[in-house]
Amino acid sequence: MDISDITAVAAAVGGVEGIIHLGKWWMSRRATVRQDNATATAAENANDRAQVDWLEKRLAERDAKIDAIYAELRAEQRAHLEDIHRLHETELRLAEAEVRKCHKRGCGDRQPPSEY
Repeated sequence: MDISDITAVAAAVGGVEGIIHLGKWWMSRRATVRQDNATATAAENANDRAQVDWLEKRLAERDAKIDAIYAELRAEQRAHLEDIHRLHETELRLAEAEVRKCHKRGCGDRQPPSEY
């Protein structure tokens, strides 16, 4: 290979500017790889943060829904207990009325006797 072939190849590659760019690329290839890796890592981190934010929002929505369901459950339980207390009071009044019931007509001399 003589000098004319070398100049022809250099001219085909881009001349002196091509050789300069080739040298710059060769010297900065490791830094470029690091920058590309850093960009990819940053994109992955941003994606992970977005996914975590979405999951936290979804979890907060579910917590609010569960809180509403628990509030409704407690209200139903409170109403059920009030009904039970009301029914027990009615049963007590019925039992008391059964005890005070007069078995004779007129109830002048009450059977069973009562202070009522």
